[in-house]
Amino acid sequence: MKVGIIGLGQMGSGMAASLLKAEQSVTVYNRSPAKAEPLARRGATVAASIADACKGDAVFTMLANDDAVAETVFSKGGLIDSLASGAVHISSSTISVALAGQLTDAHAHKGQLFVSAPVFGRPDVAASGQLAVVAAGTDAALDRARPFLEAIGQKLFIVSRTPRDANLIKLSGNFLIASVIESLGEALALIAKAGLDRRQYVEILTSTMFDAPVYKTYGALIAEARFEPAGFGAPLGQKDIRLALAAAEELGVAMPVANLLHDRFLRLIATGGASLDWSAIGAIAALDAGIRPGDGRRS
Repeated sequence: MKVGIIGLGQMGSGMAASLLKAEQSVTVYNRSPAKAEPLARRGATVAASIADACKGDAVFTMLANDDAVAETVFSKGGLIDSLASGAVHISSSTISVALAGQLTDAHAHKGQLFVSAPVFGRPDVAASGQLAVVAAGTDAALDRARPFLEAIGQKLFIVSRTPRDANLIKLSGNFLIASVIESLGEALALIAKAGLDRRQYVEILTSTMFDAPVYKTYGALIAEARFEPAGFGAPLGQKDIRLALAAAEELGVAMPVANLLHDRFLRLIATGGASLDWSAIGAIAALDAGIRPGDGRRS
């Protein structure tokens, strides 16, 4: 089967590599062609345009935000113009619930299929084909997309026939991850201010009550102040919390912790942290406590 993938950031490149490992016929497209070169050496075809990436059974988009996805889909020569009737667009980008609804309607109008399939996992997980995939779409769309979704993920969760539901789950999940990051940062600042060892504290937590990847991964990053290179940039974290709040407003759900997180991200970015990993919001509590991130010394 033939599949295209548009967007070769860290996540998209990892997904494309997993599709190649699964012996799919893969065509890749990125605005910066240099990012396609490592995949071309592994057997991918490099598309010269978005339209060229849309000639197969399916095409993934893995892009940074709503604007990038909307431009790729709706612009002249984009997915709506180029995808064949019956082919499926698989959107793995973390986008708004509202845009997912617009994409569903637009593809249906053209006789195309659409699946929302956002993923959980950092770039190393994407490269190893171990993502958790949350998918929603019609039965026909999911049947067409399933071989590709199984190639990129260790676990596939089919949650609904309505694509936007998968995006709501993804946004709520990222809200929970950011909440863990903030909580870890505050707890680590508390024990570090008393002169206790942060690494040992993380080891205690993650080998007992909090034996989960999210605590192990982000606990280590915060304890060691390892925020570069960014696996998931702070502006993307801010965007996801903003989209979660927009969905909450539409549904009439108060999310006071999400509002706090939104402010934390704004502070981080405004004070020079735009290039850092989103886990860097976990360092703010240490700074507020008058100690340096990553150690127990006073700043």
